[in-house]
Amino acid sequence: MTKLSVNINKVATIRNARGGNVPNILKVAEDCERFGAQGITVHPRPDERHIRYKDVMDLSGLIKTEFNIEGYPSKKFVELVLLVKPHQVTLVPDAPDAITSNSGWNVKEHFSFLSELVDTFKEEGIRSSIFVDANEETIEAAAKTGTDRIELYTEPYASKYEQDRAAAIEPFIKAATYAKKLGLGVNAGHDLSLKNLAYFHTNIPWVDEVSIGHALICDALYMGLESTIKAYLECLKNNEK
Repeated sequence: MTKLSVNINKVATIRNARGGNVPNILKVAEDCERFGAQGITVHPRPDERHIRYKDVMDLSGLIKTEFNIEGYPSKKFVELVLLVKPHQVTLVPDAPDAITSNSGWNVKEHFSFLSELVDTFKEEGIRSSIFVDANEETIEAAAKTGTDRIELYTEPYASKYEQDRAAAIEPFIKAATYAKKLGLGVNAGHDLSLKNLAYFHTNIPWVDEVSIGHALICDALYMGLESTIKAYLECLKNNEK
């Protein structure tokens, strides 16, 4: 079954807007797990505008499902990951001032850098995932780094979904199939939502994990967190095309 990992960054954004501890990040993470989520994702950025490094430390002793830390592998980020030892680290090529992730790695260009990181995390028993575009050449290079998984950057799929969903999903089916052939696990994330997730999963049912934050938290404002998580889990059931 494809796991749902809830990215709680947006909850931290709301908290930080007023200071204090409302909403409580730790309580939200616990509730996400209690409502059925199989993982929690955080993406600490250098300016700590949402998830703070202290949040990551606090969550590390609390998460009972799977803890995924994603971000650009700066020295400080790598030190945090090695200290916390999450189940998974997702390497993302974000610039320090990026509003959100907007592309995958050019793995060929950064091959030595990524390979060394993968080796470092592997020595500590931390599963690694490299954030990539749906490009077979890039995926092949990622496999050569020794990474356990890739995470497909799905914004291009989401942006084209309503115009032509068959055309939108085609490059992702090819990419995920190729990754599977190479022995890589496949994660996916960015702009997946209740509108497009079921179709994505139906066409690529072997995806190991989807990481969803912005859309899920927005839906929760109207539907409530428990109902929203259950709705996303429903999208990940094995449905026919």
